[in-house]
Amino acid sequence: MRTGKIVMLVIGSLLILIGLGLAAGAAVVGTLNAQQGDDQYFSAPQEVYEVDSYALTAPEIEVSEGVSSQDNLGTLQVVGESTTPGQELFIGVGPRADVDRYLADVQHSELEEVTFRPFRPYYEERQGTAAPAPPGEQDFWTATASGSGEQTLDWNLAEGNWTAVVMNADGSRPVSAELQIGVRSDLLGPLTWTLLISSIVFLAAGIGLAVAGARGLNRQRGAGGPGGPYDSYASAGVPGPGQPGGPPQTYGQMQDRYGREQELPPPGAGTGESAGAIGAAGATAAGMARARSSAAASGAASGGAQRSATAAPGAAGGGAAGMAVGVRDPGLMGPRYPVRLYGELDPNLSRWMWLVKWFLAIPHYIVLFFLWIAFFVSTVIAGLVILFTGRYPRGLFDFNVGVVRWSWRVTFYATRVLGTDRYPPFTLQRTDYPADFSVDYPRELSRWLVLVKWWLLVIPQALVVSAITEATMVVNRFWVTGSDQEFWNGEWTRLGPGGMWQGGWNEDWNDTVFTTVSWQGLSLLSLLVLIAAVILLFTGRYPRQLFDLLMGLNRWTYRVLAYTALMRDEYPPFRLDQGPADRRDEAAGLGRPGPG
Repeated sequence: MRTGKIVMLVIGSLLILIGLGLAAGAAVVGTLNAQQGDDQYFSAPQEVYEVDSYALTAPEIEVSEGVSSQDNLGTLQVVGESTTPGQELFIGVGPRADVDRYLADVQHSELEEVTFRPFRPYYEERQGTAAPAPPGEQDFWTATASGSGEQTLDWNLAEGNWTAVVMNADGSRPVSAELQIGVRSDLLGPLTWTLLISSIVFLAAGIGLAVAGARGLNRQRGAGGPGGPYDSYASAGVPGPGQPGGPPQTYGQMQDRYGREQELPPPGAGTGESAGAIGAAGATAAGMARARSSAAASGAASGGAQRSATAAPGAAGGGAAGMAVGVRDPGLMGPRYPVRLYGELDPNLSRWMWLVKWFLAIPHYIVLFFLWIAFFVSTVIAGLVILFTGRYPRGLFDFNVGVVRWSWRVTFYATRVLGTDRYPPFTLQRTDYPADFSVDYPRELSRWLVLVKWWLLVIPQALVVSAITEATMVVNRFWVTGSDQEFWNGEWTRLGPGGMWQGGWNEDWNDTVFTTVSWQGLSLLSLLVLIAAVILLFTGRYPRQLFDLLMGLNRWTYRVLAYTALMRDEYPPFRLDQGPADRRDEAAGLGRPGPG
């Protein structure tokens, strides 16, 4: 059953990816069609082309079989004017074979490549000894334009191999003309609608399959329900895990209980049975908090601080309200943030297994690739829903949290912490795995904040996260010595400041000066993980302080991720909360697994 849900999720994500690609194609083609307009062309910049031969020819134009000039598949337009005073210009399009015969023993220049910033045409010279007859006297041309002043040639694409030729009308040399080449197609409009409709079909099918598969993966059987994992406790009349007097609960069960409590209405919002149920839930949570605080107070040297911690839930109204966002603990600055990242270091880590964990995690990477596509789509959908309703759809919220949880388990295992040798499970659900991620479900979200927080307000946090997770950006500038032809043939020298050789270059060509942007070295997070791995390899132990620091850095980045994904409105704190869990969560009973 679970395998079928995973297959549905993967297929759905693949369909979503295809749909997004089709939608992007529809946007591009639609934009081109809108810019094209009626009787308009996509044109290259108008420039002067000069050759010292009898003719300037364009590269061969190959048109597939079955295309007729009546199909309006595409139209080529050449606009030109001779720059030689008193000289008439000829522009023609004809079959490639006929043009080759006409210029067989005639010196002419074939245009190979053009760059426009700056403008540089590159030609391949064809040698010959004969002078051509005037081009207007030839009968093989399919379309021509000739005369003084500006000439315009329009030619509809048709089946065959074709060549465009620019010459002086009298067949003389040299040829110098100001030319502009443009194209248009009447098929862009229908193609836009075809791509758009196809993208809607693929997205609808993909989202349906992805949501169905995600809900199946994320569905947990009730702990107390018939056939549930804890049904044996109920049948024996013994309290189950997470219940007062029951055995210790896992971190995931603790978070599930807390999530249910957070969904309860505020105190006083209900009457009768509803109010009684809320009060009972609050009393249970308050009693558990007092039990934890009393146990801590009996073994602590400082009783006053523990008494203050015990009083915190009561001061907030008891129950779930006492654990709400904003609870403070003596000695801890700032409120508790409603995004929790947990990870516990395995004390028996293998010295060498970290060398192959990245390889062992490849199956997870494949699944996560599609999951993150679905995550992006569901986040966009959730943003639109929040904009109109102020609510994050619960199903999408659980799915997105599950995707981040899955990713965190894999990175904790293989890349960003290396904190355990236990292989991560293939599930969106919480498990007893020693790494977990959770977010308090928001009862209400700001409608207008969803428009700016993911791209504008997050900028300061994104800069910090980039400093943590990204390598150093290096910008080099260098110039080129040698001729243009030597440059394109690779026979040139790259020199930087002080004559030092600079490696690598990009396409940002500007008057023989290049700017290169590259990422060099390791990020702070990667460097710390590497140090921890090397120490583990030679000593057999993972430095605890280094682990706590890595957890703090990851906790910061995942809080920012949750905020950017619209899961909460509270701004992430500029705070490095180190350790397996945030101490504020531990003070509220939400940090690590513990007694029920």
